Amino acid sequence: MMGHQSARSRLARLAAPFVMALLIAVGVHADQNMQVTPLARDGRLLVTFRLSDAFNDDIRTAIHSGLTITFVYDVELRRGTSLWVDRTIAQATVMATVRYDNLTRRYYVTRREDGRLERADTVDREDVAREWLTSFDKLPLFSSDLLERNAEYYLRIRAHTMPRNASFVWPWERGIAGLAKFTFLQQ
Repeated sequence: MMGHQSARSRLARLAAPFVMALLIAVGVHADQNMQVTPLARDGRLLVTFRLSDAFNDDIRTAIHSGLTITFVYDVELRRGTSLWVDRTIAQATVMATVRYDNLTRRYYVTRREDGRLERADTVDREDVAREWLTSFDKLPLFSSDLLERNAEYYLRIRAHTMPRNASFVWPWERGIAGLAKFTFLQQ
């Protein structure tokens, strides 16, 4: 009986670091959250999404060092199928970039949709720069002409940062995904 309990004790001690590492990894990923909201209006599918808790100390330090940081959002409009892999109807890439100028203490921010420059600005406050990187309202990314009436679809958004080869590890290097299911109702 004593040998059985000793083996169990050894197993628990060996497994404890792995369990702790798993809990820490799950905790880090759980802190970051992406909310996605689709809205069909005027022949377009408008996409709103927000990435919360992504602007942490590592990213802030990298930005304040003068490194240009880009948040890349890969947006997919998909339709589920019961027999095969879900079908991608359309996809788009949204990029938000920030560069901090240490001399002027200003942030240069840009937004691109599928490579096209949509907006550029210079801002003085870090919270405004954070909003540029992580918050997007009613982007007209897709035409609703692609959608069938009363069919179910979903938006999947995957986020990651660039550069990926930074000397430090991003807290969400493998990416974060957000998902929103919806039924297309046309009047």
